[in-house]
Amino acid sequence: MRLHDLLLDILENETLQAVFQPIMDLRAGQLIGYEGLIRGPSDSPLHSPIKLLATAEQFDLSGRVESLCVTTVLDWFIKRALPGRLFLNISPLGLLDGCLKTDEVQALLNSDGLPRDRIVFEITESSPKMALAPVVEAIMALRAEGFQIALDDLGEGFSSLRLWSELQPDYVKIDKHFVHRIHQDPTKLQFIRSIQQIAENGGARLIAEGIENRAEFQVIKDMGICFGQGYFIGHPLDRPAHSPSQEVLECMASAQICVYPHTQKIDARKHQSRKLLMDAPSVPPNAMSEEVLKVFQTHPKLHALPVVKDGVPVGLINRSLLIDRFSRVYTRELYGRKPCAMFMDSDPLIVDIKTPVAELSQLVVNKGKSNFADGYIFTDRGLYLGVGSSFDLMQEITDLQIQAARYANPLTLLPGNVPITEHTERLLENGQAFCACYADLDHFKPFNDVYGYRKGDEVIQMTANLLSVHCDPDMDFVGHIGGDDFFMLFQSPDWEQRCRRMLDAFDSSLARMLPAQILTAGGYEAEDRRGTMEFHPFPALSIGIVQVAPGRFAGHHEVAAAATEVKKMAKRTTGSSIYVDKRSSAQEREQPRAAA
Repeated sequence: MRLHDLLLDILENETLQAVFQPIMDLRAGQLIGYEGLIRGPSDSPLHSPIKLLATAEQFDLSGRVESLCVTTVLDWFIKRALPGRLFLNISPLGLLDGCLKTDEVQALLNSDGLPRDRIVFEITESSPKMALAPVVEAIMALRAEGFQIALDDLGEGFSSLRLWSELQPDYVKIDKHFVHRIHQDPTKLQFIRSIQQIAENGGARLIAEGIENRAEFQVIKDMGICFGQGYFIGHPLDRPAHSPSQEVLECMASAQICVYPHTQKIDARKHQSRKLLMDAPSVPPNAMSEEVLKVFQTHPKLHALPVVKDGVPVGLINRSLLIDRFSRVYTRELYGRKPCAMFMDSDPLIVDIKTPVAELSQLVVNKGKSNFADGYIFTDRGLYLGVGSSFDLMQEITDLQIQAARYANPLTLLPGNVPITEHTERLLENGQAFCACYADLDHFKPFNDVYGYRKGDEVIQMTANLLSVHCDPDMDFVGHIGGDDFFMLFQSPDWEQRCRRMLDAFDSSLARMLPAQILTAGGYEAEDRRGTMEFHPFPALSIGIVQVAPGRFAGHHEVAAAATEVKKMAKRTTGSSIYVDKRSSAQEREQPRAAA
């Protein structure tokens, strides 16, 4: 049977089926309702809703099919006496075509089985070329009748930010694309954070769609998103459950928090040079040299003066060079009335204002040391705009490097001090028991001095890798404080076994990196600062572990201080070792005790 005939048969015999997917309150741990979804006959090529609706559009039957979809979902929801709200999909085109005005739909909407305040119309994607005003008017009419409104699949199709701002819907659904693997994608995390802020300011409640596993559920819940929907919470079923599964409830009850994905580095290539722009006067090439000297005297902070002809920079006059020339005998008399072009560098560094900082830095280096003090000229579409200082560029690059190191260590790309602090505070605020571990390399400095920073970097990178490998990526956090210092925050119950495996992995990995004579001798000899030969053991890994019970510490500073103290105890043991602080209160930390 042809698709057209199949579709007519579905319409004539009303053989569509409805399934319902639960939507959960991620704060209260309860289901608030269900999204009604449609299916064609199970043995039909039109079973898939995508194929069904595409075929309806192909044969100009979209209005009739959508009206039947609404009727079927309403009827099945009422007959099953499902609790909570019904989220009912409707397209802007179907709304304008009057698919809600049929006698069948109106009878169901006016029945006592489902009050209007329990129906939420989800505005699904449609053609972006549709006029917005009539759609907004029709949706506002629904709201006036007592229905609630949701925007579906934010970030896709018709459900735009403009429509959000005009409708101010009750609910906004985040498209599943941004939820998928959010526990591994810092960009998606940041996108949803931004949407969350807009929702809070606009009074809308967010529903995260497409939550398919525990890790995604944990991130969405920890972020404070109101509601969630997806296979992890419940599959679309003919007769869905009235409460969350035991697995979901256990996840809700757990005090564990997820490990947010982190941005590994701040990319200087994305930072434009505009902030380095300085306003500066310019002179034409035929300006007299003594007039240029007066400009420099009027602007004591101006390091160079651009020479501009018809709006286009053609040269640059160095302040120090010009003043030095004019300080010589007879120079003013000889050259004061001559054009300033004779003193200019006719090949200055000229850059567009949108040039990234990193690229500008490389251009300055390529220009050479002799031109460093000249700086550079900024243009916008080829026309003169201002000047920039090489010193300011150096300061900006340094600031970017410092900022990047605070968020991610450039050598290992592990989270830096800021993410470490944030994750510690989240654990404390959530009342979660965890272990704070301070890992440090013993005897690393002399090893780095003797065998060079490249070999030292290899050891640090090897350490970062094995710490990460032996941690649960969804439950345990690994950060790099700097140098040979690392910080781990364990929620895994087998944290001690994991740490001991780290020690074994470190020793065996290091052995493969070291010369055979060091391994045989157990170390190496090297001169100290006084020139005396001294024996050094090869590097070892020491881990100090603090067990953090809820309420034991007031903030991350106390956790860090306790871990630092315990790390020192671990370093007293020869070779790779761990030291577990079993004390349970701040007062006990003040009492001396023997090493464990």
